Amino acid sequence: MASPIAPQSARCFGASSLAALVLSLGLAAPASAHPHVWVTSKAEIDYGEGGKVTGIRHAWTFDASYSASAIQGLDANGDGTVSPDELAGLATDNTANLAEFAYFTKLKVGGKEQTFGDPVEPRMRMEGDKLTLSFLLPLKSPVAQGRGVAALEVFDPTYFVAFSLSEDADTARLVGAPSGCAATMTRPKKEAPKTADAKPGMSEAFFEALTNASSYGVQFANRIIVACP
Repeated sequence: MASPIAPQSARCFGASSLAALVLSLGLAAPASAHPHVWVTSKAEIDYGEGGKVTGIRHAWTFDASYSASAIQGLDANGDGTVSPDELAGLATDNTANLAEFAYFTKLKVGGKEQTFGDPVEPRMRMEGDKLTLSFLLPLKSPVAQGRGVAALEVFDPTYFVAFSLSEDADTARLVGAPSGCAATMTRPKKEAPKTADAKPGMSEAFFEALTNASSYGVQFANRIIVACP
């Protein structure tokens, strides 16, 4: 049986903090089990003056199991629901903690990798039994795409968190983009398992040795490619 946790135990989202949370809940899966958390993602690519890319707005919906653990103790008024206001502190903490993991986000414009500033507008909401985190990730320096390609990747290098693109029509949105720009989505050739299934020949020690600089998780990367005329 999962052991109870204090609300603050669920306040940080990231591979290492999620690992601690999984263990504290008694949810640790058998050896070689990865991933542990599943996220369905959407992304909005924002453009500003002169057709420059200015930022990425993420919306990540967590699996029901992680969502239930993350909101424990956050229903401050005891009305049986967790409101965005009650989730505000969790959203701020989680978003700030993502810096350690480069926000699980890589953006290249014209083949050049971009750097991000501090995230803003963190929000969380519950829809049914799933928790969604949204935030805006601004570029440190807006960059003109011109006729080049912008390529957005979302993945966890350590594969503790499995990301998949939503099937909804608004999964890849362009806001303020120059006329004619269009986004296409590319899902990984290897689909992330829907459950924490053991992978033959890979021990838990293998995954524990992975770092944010590892390339293992890139095989499960989801990509949004934007081309402009």
